Amino acid sequence: MPPETAAEAPVPPDAGSGHERAGHVRDTITIAVLSITALLTAWCGFESSKWGGEMSISFSQASSTRIEAARQQGIANNARQIDLSVWSLYVEATAEDNTELRTYVQQRFSDEFAVAFDAWVEAGRPNSGSVQGPFAMPEYVPPGTQESAAADQRAEQLFAQGLTDNRRGDNYTILTVLAALVLFFAALSGRLPSPRAQWMMLGFAMVLLVTASIIAATFPVIV
Repeated sequence: MPPETAAEAPVPPDAGSGHERAGHVRDTITIAVLSITALLTAWCGFESSKWGGEMSISFSQASSTRIEAARQQGIANNARQIDLSVWSLYVEATAEDNTELRTYVQQRFSDEFAVAFDAWVEAGRPNSGSVQGPFAMPEYVPPGTQESAAADQRAEQLFAQGLTDNRRGDNYTILTVLAALVLFFAALSGRLPSPRAQWMMLGFAMVLLVTASIIAATFPVIV
């Protein structure tokens, strides 16, 4: 009978298999980082475009509102000129002591100027005989004055909103630059010769990705 052969010693695992598994894990993480970064870049581009559109709308509305404010101011200026012409006749009739003409002119005061005239008389006729007269009274508000002021204020608000929308769009655009750095470092990690350097570069890319994601979460969103 042949002598019993000694049991074969267990074969140690391949020394390179551990490095291969680590390489697979690293490649999987790299793909995940690249995929998430691509989605983040697309989202930032979408939001930047949307905020750019909102900026254009706000600026366009501000321009239209300023035109309306100018139109209303023109109405107010025309009304003031008419009241000024009538007031000049009243002052002339008063200077000539022409009661009939003065009464006739006074009856043709506009409603807005009549209110200011009554307040001017009750105040003791300050600046009597001057061009200012009732025009200096706060009660004198020709038509279009309030509408012009309201439109002008609205235009300022729309312009400020446009600037805000522009800044928000720029923030998303800047965030795409950070996402590009993530793509760069993640892709570069696979080109380095040392596994340690590869993990360090990939880890840096992941830190940038997390930072970009957190920043993006704090930005306002428009859909």
